[in-house]
Amino acid sequence: MRVQNMFSVAGPQAERIAELWWITFAICLVVFAAVLVATGLALWKGRKGTGSGHGAHLAVASAVGVSTVLLLFLIVASVATDRALAQIDASDALKIEVVGNRWWWDIRYQDPDPSRRFTTANEIAIPVGRAVELTLRANDVIHSFWVPALHGKKDLIPGRTATLTLRADKPGTYRGQCAEFCGVQHAKMALFVYALPAQEYEAWAEQQRRPAPPPADGPQQLGHDLFVKGTCAMCHAIQGTPANGRRAPDLTHFASRKTIGAGTVPNDPQQLAVWISDPHAVKPGVNMPAHAFLKREELAALVAYLGSLK
Repeated sequence: MRVQNMFSVAGPQAERIAELWWITFAICLVVFAAVLVATGLALWKGRKGTGSGHGAHLAVASAVGVSTVLLLFLIVASVATDRALAQIDASDALKIEVVGNRWWWDIRYQDPDPSRRFTTANEIAIPVGRAVELTLRANDVIHSFWVPALHGKKDLIPGRTATLTLRADKPGTYRGQCAEFCGVQHAKMALFVYALPAQEYEAWAEQQRRPAPPPADGPQQLGHDLFVKGTCAMCHAIQGTPANGRRAPDLTHFASRKTIGAGTVPNDPQQLAVWISDPHAVKPGVNMPAHAFLKREELAALVAYLGSLK
């Protein structure tokens, strides 16, 4: 799995942004070095008493002129980068709606055919080499969508809709992060983008469109019953069951995800049991209530059922 790294680019937009960053860095480095040299010379000549008013005026005028030229160059480079970011063929773009919540991401795959739409959370799979058009919204406060390997930051503002078009040219896993402080668990609002070869993506998407598999044994059946008849179904949805909540992540294929709590902990039985019992011990401030009242066999049954949702 790749770490979040703005210098490891995997798409054309991120490459353009990285180029602008390196140009800006190089210019700033040259200017900084020039200022240090000029300051050193001024101090040395001042101590020697060899400075002249005419020379100082010429140096200041030259510095102003060079700074103006460099700033104009950066403006031109920035405008050229903005134009390049918009020059991507989105005629066959995959359309995904991303909704920011405190502190998780609701991912809704769009399609003209309603039967082909599906929802997941905190993880986005996309096909390599195909443009992806993201529609960005926020449910509560301002968030910011940022996957540095693929594109720059884009704010999600409540009451407004933003769009971001990107493309991954290399298969891989790319970490993203909310880049706008949105509350106490802002740092634990991550997401992962999986860039898959086209056939692998289509197989994944087809699996996501299917309803959740039925319980395979007694413990899973007990977990299913506890889920759909208890408070879990008030917030979560599992397609193919009576659970149809919309206030928390869709769990239809929860077991196929790599993490729990938007990248907070690995998705394994031990961490899942801790999360169900007391999510605030893992991610303080989340909306999910603790379920410490569950008996040991009930907790094990819920873990078994959720672990079967692949």
